[in-house]
Amino acid sequence: MQADADADSRLPFDPRALAALVDGTMAGVAVLDTGLRYLYVNPALERINGIPAAEHLGRTVIEVLPGLDAREEMLRAVLADGKPREITVSGFTAKDATVRRFWQGVFHRLECEGRVVGVAGIVLEVMPADQEQRALEQARRHLTLLDTAAARIGTTLDMDTTCAELVDLVVPGLADIATVEVFPPDVAAPVRPAPPGVLRLRRAALRAVPALGDELHGFGLTGEYIDYQEGAAVQRCLASNQPVVENLTPDEQLARSAPGPERLSAYRALGMHSAVIVPVTVRSGPLGVLGLIRAGDSPLFTDEDVVIARELAGRAAVDLDHARRYAHEHTIALELQRSLLSEPRPPHPHIEIATRYLPADRSVMVGGDWFDVIPLRDGRHLKAMGDVMGHGVEAAVAMSHYRSLLRMFADDELPPHRILEQLDRMVERSGLDRAATCLLAVVDRHGGACEVASAGHLPPVLIDPRAGARVCEEMTVGPPLGTGFGGYRTTLLEFDPGTVLFLYTDGLVERRGEDIDVSVGRLEELVLPEGGSLENLLDDVLERFGPGAEDDIAVLASRSRNPGTGTHDPT
Repeated sequence: MQADADADSRLPFDPRALAALVDGTMAGVAVLDTGLRYLYVNPALERINGIPAAEHLGRTVIEVLPGLDAREEMLRAVLADGKPREITVSGFTAKDATVRRFWQGVFHRLECEGRVVGVAGIVLEVMPADQEQRALEQARRHLTLLDTAAARIGTTLDMDTTCAELVDLVVPGLADIATVEVFPPDVAAPVRPAPPGVLRLRRAALRAVPALGDELHGFGLTGEYIDYQEGAAVQRCLASNQPVVENLTPDEQLARSAPGPERLSAYRALGMHSAVIVPVTVRSGPLGVLGLIRAGDSPLFTDEDVVIARELAGRAAVDLDHARRYAHEHTIALELQRSLLSEPRPPHPHIEIATRYLPADRSVMVGGDWFDVIPLRDGRHLKAMGDVMGHGVEAAVAMSHYRSLLRMFADDELPPHRILEQLDRMVERSGLDRAATCLLAVVDRHGGACEVASAGHLPPVLIDPRAGARVCEEMTVGPPLGTGFGGYRTTLLEFDPGTVLFLYTDGLVERRGEDIDVSVGRLEELVLPEGGSLENLLDDVLERFGPGAEDDIAVLASRSRNPGTGTHDPT
């Protein structure tokens, strides 16, 4: 491009002659004076930079292209020693301020009558080759993310842990900040209702690159509930079940896309310029969203980034759905278990009772073990210890059926084996497909004895404070409940005053590789602790027998007190 006549007179060459030589070339050509100000640019460089030639003249490279690493120190070296240099230049131009580009140039010193007058350069863009290399590197990073996702996401059945594993995977490989937000659980403590038109999600996980860690105070915290205004990006994402991509979002649009307009200043303080919201969905419906944010000098999100984000969200959704279903079942079962295994109230003032329940798998917390104490007339009461096959909601529900039926059949006039017979028949008729063992003991307040009957359950232990403990092996054991075979027998157990009746489930004594009779026999080593506390007794029992248990443990200890003397009577 030619400058005006005054400028032409200051050039150390004839611009018209130079233009005739280089205007048709695809290479960019520039002439700079000794102050590295433009004297001439050809049409190719004009197109490369995206700025008219006239706007170059008289200005330095940095003034024209502030986003370019112009390597001015190399250009000054060419002016100083006259040695031509091949220089690689990179940065952003006015043509496309969002993509870093690369050029290879050769620069020569210009002299006129022995005087240094400037430097001339010829540059060729190497962007296509570099872009191909960077695309290959990005593809490798994406493949690595997908390859490691299966091993790093879904290692537990805890939703928050799974969400944390997802954000840990994508930061910094795919985003500077990542969040996972999910719908509140449908079985939990109630959450305050959201205003009309507002979507409420719980932030289950948040991760940011270290450089942004101190700036996240305005972004929100893990565990908090976030309300999204109508029309926010998250609402649009879930409504369409499609990713929402917002690159270089202006303030007005960002304020509408954020949870609320008040978040705008916090987002800008982070240097946020681009975001992707991806739905986390399974067949049954949406679980939440994965949010990815880039800030500062990070590039904009590409279509390939969105594809990878959606693939990762889809994989995580399967694990999150499993975790959500587990959490749903676990919460219901836990509440059911707590309600059923609440500490039994003493059936009569003179009865002392202590109980414990210890799950074998602390992550499950529920199973089919249960106990109950039912008051009868004349100061008598019925104690029960049962064990339903299995764990989880189904076992807990079956346990509730057994316990309800037992309370219905606990007649004052029936001995324990008759109660078991009725219970067995009713379970068979009801279609309850989970068998259960059960031990019943009807305790006579005044007789110094109790009647016991067993449906497949292990024998009770009598702990005499003077004579020690003995396992009541003399009793007859019938088949488990739910088989319909019947054949139960009542056994009378007699004991001295102050004796403790100890009931338990098989989780207390069953150990892999050991005969059950040997395990049960160790219970004869039980002794009452100093002071005779039943609570301390059960603490000692679980401390000794609990480690290594592979099944749930339920234990119950009871005895009678003589209200007149304050001494312990037989159970």
